[in-house]
Amino acid sequence: MSSDEGARLAVVVTLWVKPGHEEEFLRLLAPVLDAMRHEPTFINAALHQDPADPTRFMLYETWADRTDLVEVQMKRPYRSAYEARLPDLLRVPRRAELWQPLRGDFAFFAGPLS
Repeated sequence: MSSDEGARLAVVVTLWVKPGHEEEFLRLLAPVLDAMRHEPTFINAALHQDPADPTRFMLYETWADRTDLVEVQMKRPYRSAYEARLPDLLRVPRRAELWQPLRGDFAFFAGPLS
């Protein structure tokens, strides 16, 4: 595998929201996810909620270009309200892990599951 800075990557973000703030968190995150899908280096994203702990969320994102994600996408204005409020909504700092995608198998799906 190449460690090319421009290479695609997957980001797995785990967020532990303070109890009672789940709806606000989701309300702030929804427009970010909606806007991200229109970015040229965006590939996909999936939001998950832990069935055993409804205050724990996992966001999986795949991007075509690591440099663009860090230097451009993370600084987009549509993220500002979410990023500004996030420290007050979380009970511990979010954890983000970077992964190198090797394979993806998907049936087409877009939108909320419920």
